Amino acid sequence: MVDMAVSFWSGLKRFILWDYPRACWQYDVMVGLILAFIFLTPKVWFRDQPRPSSIVILQAHDGTDVVWLAPELLAQVPDAGKKDAAAELVRKRFGKQLRFARLDPIFDAESEIKGYMATVRP
Repeated sequence: MVDMAVSFWSGLKRFILWDYPRACWQYDVMVGLILAFIFLTPKVWFRDQPRPSSIVILQAHDGTDVVWLAPELLAQVPDAGKKDAAAELVRKRFGKQLRFARLDPIFDAESEIKGYMATVRP
């Protein structure tokens, strides 16, 4: 039993340190495992894609500004409190107090919310 445990730890050590010679079956198994990991791992496991800012302020022409908010920022907020929550998020992000005139959801073709457009005044 002790011999089996020593053999296991020795094999694990050789696997981690990549101690097998090229063209042996252990080497081929390790390369196969690496390739399987690379090609079979779901993309969502790695969230390393660049993401746009979740709050963007856009300039308007009539003295008002338009702020775009990502939908996940207000997903858990009830409809009655979305305007106040959006105002607080903008204040935290830009450090200025703005009066919200309107907060409109932006829908895609399947009627899913893709963001919010808020009309604000300084």
